[in-house]
Amino acid sequence: MSAPATTPVEYPEKIDAAVLKVAGVVVLGAIMSILDITVVNVALRTFQTAFADGGQPLAYSDVAWTVTGYTLALATVIPLSGWAADRFGTKRLYMLAILLFTLGSVLCAAATSIGMLIGFRVLQGLGGGMLMPLGMTIMTRAAGPARMGRLMAILGVPMLLGPIFGPILGGWLIDHFSWHYIFLINAPIGVIALVYAWFALAKDNPQPSESFDFVGMLMMSPGLALFLYGVSSIPGEGGIGHTKVLLPGLGGLALMALFVVYSFRPRHPLLDLRLFRNRNLTVSILTMFIFAAAFFGGLLLVPQFLQQVQGESPLDAGWLVASQGFGAMLTMPIAGALTDRIPVGRIVPFGLLLIIGGMFTLTQVQADSSHWGFIIPVMFVMGLGMGGTMMPIMTSALKTLTHHEVARGSTLLNISQQIASSVGVALFSVVLTNALKDNVPTSNQPAAAASAAADAFAHTFLWAAILVTLTLIPAFFLPRKREVSHLLDDADGSEAAPAAFIH
Repeated sequence: MSAPATTPVEYPEKIDAAVLKVAGVVVLGAIMSILDITVVNVALRTFQTAFADGGQPLAYSDVAWTVTGYTLALATVIPLSGWAADRFGTKRLYMLAILLFTLGSVLCAAATSIGMLIGFRVLQGLGGGMLMPLGMTIMTRAAGPARMGRLMAILGVPMLLGPIFGPILGGWLIDHFSWHYIFLINAPIGVIALVYAWFALAKDNPQPSESFDFVGMLMMSPGLALFLYGVSSIPGEGGIGHTKVLLPGLGGLALMALFVVYSFRPRHPLLDLRLFRNRNLTVSILTMFIFAAAFFGGLLLVPQFLQQVQGESPLDAGWLVASQGFGAMLTMPIAGALTDRIPVGRIVPFGLLLIIGGMFTLTQVQADSSHWGFIIPVMFVMGLGMGGTMMPIMTSALKTLTHHEVARGSTLLNISQQIASSVGVALFSVVLTNALKDNVPTSNQPAAAASAAADAFAHTFLWAAILVTLTLIPAFFLPRKREVSHLLDDADGSEAAPAAFIH
């Protein structure tokens, strides 16, 4: 049962069964959210024909909104997560997020038009946007300061494997069943996660002391959605200088700038930018932003290269890049354990160097590059680096926050990562598109066309390698000395106790 409010919480040193059961709930939610983003990517061509109007396939720009609509809903709801977690309790809100996501998945499978599908994807995004920040909050509070690195490593598994096995699963379901099953597969997982959360998570005891920042919401959420809409429109328009990009993009930036100025006035703003006074949080978020833009934007190019240049199917391309996930599986548990003992500033640079080496190696890619002799080893090395980079950065960001600040710190971290990933994907898509136009084949032979396309991909990988190298600059300022955790500073027994199993 809950300890008295005056009794400090004692966390065991080792990862025990109680905290692993809590981690299981969070991992299930993360798997649903992250897999869904990547699974849908391989279905876009199927959507073009499945919802064809009068036998004419839909334009790619139309079906791409099944991805964009989900992303916009995701980004819009993330800022609300911190306040809602404090107001209603993490368990209730987490279960609501799972319910919304699962309901949206079932409705997506029942869609009979592209408009219906996009609308139901938005509903999915409203639930999915809360799963990751709430999951990080639950894990942080359950782990305590001494076990955060190891617990965050567990949470990082679906974050790494989702982008790898999502395309494989999506391609298999579409080939052997139908596109409906890429959504229906979430239904049983969602039901299991709901039942699991009911019994595994501690009963909520929220202390609602903050009023909701409606003014901030009217600026931040629409501003973020407009900005990401503008960024997402860059590849389709072929550049930045277009009304569809500039109008929403600049409008979104203006609203977010107004929010930044306003956010220091209320006592409890929608996003607590005062947390940036915490040096570790600021440096970690800056490092994560540059890293996410470079790595996720560049990594998306590899399956495109395999399909567009080497003629692989989506399913085969997914299997080939899976080596990145296997590399991450090796180093992530090691990095998690080390993070609990060694300052992250002495861990992250080594992971970044592996990624930088892999990305610069990809600049030498050719149309006939061997899978086993080139692609797979490079992806494996980058996976080794990824496992030693992402979760230690997240741990550093949250470890020195107080108990009450964790939910809002998780929100800031998730928003920055979401924006960075969108910017990176858009940036490298534009670079690749322009490079493909500039690299004209020397003849009409297929080999010449493939060689020219490979050169365009190599040029784009060079920009990704340069950007990920810049990540070393903020990473240099990550903590290099062991710092005192403040996670328990304002925690009482009922709020911070490790999650119990009796509802």
